[in-house]
Amino acid sequence: MEEKYIVALEIGSSKIKGAIGIVDPQGTLSVKAVEEEKLYDGVRYGCIRNVVETAGAIRNVIGRLEMREPGRNVTGVYVSVGGRSLMAQGIEIERRLPQEMEITNDLIADMTGDALNYQLHERTIVDVTPKEFRVDNSPTNRAVGMFGSHVSARLNLISCRTQLVRNLNHVLDERLHLPVHDMFVRQIAEADFVLYPEEKRQGCMLVDCGAETTTVSIYKNGVLLYMNTIPMGSRNITRDITSLNYLEERAEELKINGGNALSSTEPAPMPSNGPIDYGQINNYVAARAGEIIANINEQIKYAGLTPDKLPAGIILTGRGSKLNGFDRRLENLTTLKVRYGGPVNRVRILDGRINAADHVDVISILAAAAKDREVKECLSRPEPVVIAPEPLYNTTDEVRQQPSPQKPAYPQNGYQQPQPQPQPQPQPQPQPQPAPQKPEYQRPRPAEPEKPEPAPAPEKKRGFSLWGTVRERLVNLMTEPVEDDDIDNDN
Repeated sequence: MEEKYIVALEIGSSKIKGAIGIVDPQGTLSVKAVEEEKLYDGVRYGCIRNVVETAGAIRNVIGRLEMREPGRNVTGVYVSVGGRSLMAQGIEIERRLPQEMEITNDLIADMTGDALNYQLHERTIVDVTPKEFRVDNSPTNRAVGMFGSHVSARLNLISCRTQLVRNLNHVLDERLHLPVHDMFVRQIAEADFVLYPEEKRQGCMLVDCGAETTTVSIYKNGVLLYMNTIPMGSRNITRDITSLNYLEERAEELKINGGNALSSTEPAPMPSNGPIDYGQINNYVAARAGEIIANINEQIKYAGLTPDKLPAGIILTGRGSKLNGFDRRLENLTTLKVRYGGPVNRVRILDGRINAADHVDVISILAAAAKDREVKECLSRPEPVVIAPEPLYNTTDEVRQQPSPQKPAYPQNGYQQPQPQPQPQPQPQPQPQPAPQKPEYQRPRPAEPEKPEPAPAPEKKRGFSLWGTVRERLVNLMTEPVEDDDIDNDN
């Protein structure tokens, strides 16, 4: 496989992000550029509301990415999906075989197809992840290759509102004419990007704090056990501060520079920035941050777990989690250790201005796309430069004219050379014309029947048709070896 350029888009409630990555023949990802555009009301809770504003912001991001790669144009994208309506629910599918036989990729793909065809009211299934596989009632992490006569699978159906996918398709495919090569659930891609396999096996919680939503994903025994989205985020804190007669832009600045999530009963340093009363501001910040943290803590109970079942702790991503004191207050309430998520896989950053921890959302989509065995090129190749041969002389110079031969001069004695007289030309003798021959009779050929014109090929329908890639990803999970299979799963 030759080196390929890929492009990822992350459409959030407060910004649009785009990134360019290079995938080498070994599958290693190199991040070359990241661009973003602020967004205010075009996207709400992860769902596109204003297609004109959102399309304009995406066009600006794509334009700046193309400026980073002169001579290339973006011809396709990998996109993420998320938002308030994103959730996971369990489903169980089983197969009874006529006799004991080998479990194959086709059987797992067929079971995954049944899960994808599961009907949900006004919701679209965007991904399927394994929860538990059993072969002859024996649990296994890798079903492909085993022998048995009864296979059962507990799967997670990850779905969102149909309107979210429909609006995404309308903006990218119909309005901007950007083909979508694949679509990834952002929280799944981030988990694969920032979580260590040991953390997934022991038990951990991934918390993605966005502008208007906070998504909680809980992993145990190496699989996704629970996922839910809380309809609150860092923008709620900003809008609370606007009640003190600040514009939203100024309130956001005050929150970042001096806001503190710790309550008034906990010791916290107070910034001294002139006449600004941060004590009053932080009353709003601490109250709303405490509400978000309390909802995060409740998700452990909703998953049917207790904090001692998550020894790997909590991993934070998203800019909303960077609020001063947020991690300390979350740690105090949940009694779990907290760390900020960063890339744990092999990713090279080619631009020193890019902080991978600040752009986990979009770089994780690049990393997920790079894992595909048939990753698709997203940038057109520059046309080859043709160098014209140089002329033998400069075209701006005048071509020297060679002097024409001159007639010999005659003496000036009045004598003139006699002019030759024209000789009469002999008249050609008329040739006898041959007698006209009678044309031979030719039998008329029968008219050949007209060949019907071939029917035009049906136009390829554009839009999202990505279920084949979902099947392939799940089958790969059932076949790829695990390096640390000897780790105890009973933690």
